[in-house]
Amino acid sequence: MATDLELSITGMTCASCAARIERKLNRLDGVTATVNYATEKAKVSVPDGLDPRALVEQVAAAGYGATLPSAEEGPADAVDDPTASLRRRLVVSAVLATPVVALAMVPAWQFTHWQWISLALAAPVLVWGALPFHRAAWANLRHGAATMDTLVSMGTLAAFAWSLYALLFGTAGTPGMTHPFELTIARTDGAGSIYLEVAAGVTTFILAGRYFEARSKRRAGAALRALLELGAKDVAVLRDGREVRVPVDELAVGDRFVVRPGEKVASDGVVEEGGSAVDASAVTGESVPVEVGPGDAVVGATVNAGGRLVVRATRVGADTQLARMAKLVEDAQNGKARAQRLADRVSAVFVPVVIALAVGTLAFWLGAGGGVSAAFTAAVAVLIIACPCALGLATPTALLVGTGRGAQLGILIKGPEVLESTRRVDTVVLDKTGTVTTGRMTLLDVRTAAGVTADEVLRLAGALENASEHPIAKAVAAGAVDRVGALPPVEDFRNLAGLGVRGVVAGHALVVGREGLLADWGVRLDDDLARAKREAEERGRTAVLVAWDGVARAVLVVADAVKPTSAEAVRRLRDLGLRPVLLTGDNAAAARAVAAEVGIDEVIAEVLPEDKVDVVARLQAEGRVVAVVGDGVNDAAALARADLGLAVGTGTDAAIEAGDLTLVRGDLLAAVDAIRLSRRTLGTIKGNLFWAFAYNVAALPLAAAGLLNPMIAGAAMAFSSVFVVTNSLRLRGFRGTAPTARPTGTADRRREPTPVG
Repeated sequence: MATDLELSITGMTCASCAARIERKLNRLDGVTATVNYATEKAKVSVPDGLDPRALVEQVAAAGYGATLPSAEEGPADAVDDPTASLRRRLVVSAVLATPVVALAMVPAWQFTHWQWISLALAAPVLVWGALPFHRAAWANLRHGAATMDTLVSMGTLAAFAWSLYALLFGTAGTPGMTHPFELTIARTDGAGSIYLEVAAGVTTFILAGRYFEARSKRRAGAALRALLELGAKDVAVLRDGREVRVPVDELAVGDRFVVRPGEKVASDGVVEEGGSAVDASAVTGESVPVEVGPGDAVVGATVNAGGRLVVRATRVGADTQLARMAKLVEDAQNGKARAQRLADRVSAVFVPVVIALAVGTLAFWLGAGGGVSAAFTAAVAVLIIACPCALGLATPTALLVGTGRGAQLGILIKGPEVLESTRRVDTVVLDKTGTVTTGRMTLLDVRTAAGVTADEVLRLAGALENASEHPIAKAVAAGAVDRVGALPPVEDFRNLAGLGVRGVVAGHALVVGREGLLADWGVRLDDDLARAKREAEERGRTAVLVAWDGVARAVLVVADAVKPTSAEAVRRLRDLGLRPVLLTGDNAAAARAVAAEVGIDEVIAEVLPEDKVDVVARLQAEGRVVAVVGDGVNDAAALARADLGLAVGTGTDAAIEAGDLTLVRGDLLAAVDAIRLSRRTLGTIKGNLFWAFAYNVAALPLAAAGLLNPMIAGAAMAFSSVFVVTNSLRLRGFRGTAPTARPTGTADRRREPTPVG
């Protein structure tokens, strides 16, 4: 037998660190481990007989830290913010580095002894600010690996060490020394050159990129917290015939508890008394509220929309459907493919080449009799020019501009790893309720009997339904108010649970509800109304029957209306080369009707939350790269499991936190913009990375030849940085997808009922 454990890992700085820890853990007999760099967790299967502390020791042997799960641990929010240390380093380093860079780049500001002031300001940045890079470089060195941290650490240390040498033993410390603005190529011994702006500037730029990345990664566990927050906090338990309100943690299997209208069901259970409509859309995706009565099962975190219920708890704590969904989200996040950062992939080759070139340069000039000073100048110049100043800006600036523009368009991008997924996606799975549709019941149609007008039906039926709290009744009442305005008063109102309502309006005895309610009153439908009811139900819509004075008068068609922009969004997704799939927990008829309306061919309906994850996994097993667009709790696990998760921001916090991209607008066209913007931003990052390395590579031969003076090095780095920033700023011109052939304001207007007959 094996036990599953989850370790919290510290000290990882890139995806190669996660791979190294994973290999180290898997060397233990019987251990199977998966390390996720994004969540900083290791999911480990441990065989019986193996002390879990051996896992911690194995991780420590790899140069990293690990902690075992503890029952005493508080919630994630109680843990110190892991980004706080990085934020302090970034702020202090930026304050100290700014004058160092300014003095080095503007000769007119180089007052007497300016170089010593620069040294005093740059030293804390290199020693304290860059400490995480030096630690990571040392850990990589011990394991024979090289990453961006190695390059940053070596470059900044080389720049600082040579500057210190030039100040103490060369001519750079002479009072009145300046760096003239000269772009000449000539061999120099370097004794009069300092590179403190390189050491301080690069450290600050890289810290900025790491801070924004760490802040993004910290949100990885928020999906679980958001899911668990959905549950009720306390519950009214029946004890000795009295209601006693206790924390939900004290609820036990078999306890009977009360759920009043508007309250959340505290736990999974079975209704013993009462009847009501339960809104389960957030958990199951079912758009129509479910009528429940004695003997019916209810799920925790669903909302009681109607009468008082007495429920007997059947599952509590970790056994509830909500808790199982939280586990699904966690498993899906741990199983997500680890994105290898582009800079690390390039530096894995670039760093060893640069080191070899620096050593070769030193050996060549010593062997050629060029002198120790000139040889070391050339070798150090190779390391300095290879230190990627622009590389530190390449990803953060493009992300900053791209995410800023995205926010203006209602799109929130969580981090650089997200962008790589958008390029590869070929299938987009769309949740129905709240994503393709509005997620609320809307009156769509009024079919009347001969001699009856739609306005008359809406005035009477709307008045009666306005006295009810049922979501379908609210939809009818809202549609009636939109069409006929003020509604008359109601007398003798009665709510008949699971059937409908009755009462007296304007002197007419009305019944509104299911066909069974009309049958109880001896009312039957004529052929036209029966056909209208059948057609509505075949399209997955809800038919509400209206009768007064003993005669059936109308069929009101209520459904979850399709958003006005959904059909166009689906067409544009196809234009991007994506294959749309409609996935829903709703019934097949409703799903097929919506799919036909928006132009989707592939429909998967009546799917439970855990099955949604399986559907995504099956599509991935077929070789597809899957994006999921959803808004409900039931979508959270699927969003986390997908290669790319797009959460509709008008939905639940659980879905938003589980997604990689958040669509604030709640408009499916935002999904089109999100993919387009993400792909554009990724392209900009790749261009930035290419040019950041290209400038370094182009200057390396000059450095190796001993022809690189400080001004050329500074100008090359400044120009590459300016280019990267300018290239990133082009993202500000990104234009969102404007809906075509749609009047302004249509998206916000309720669809008016269309009277027929």
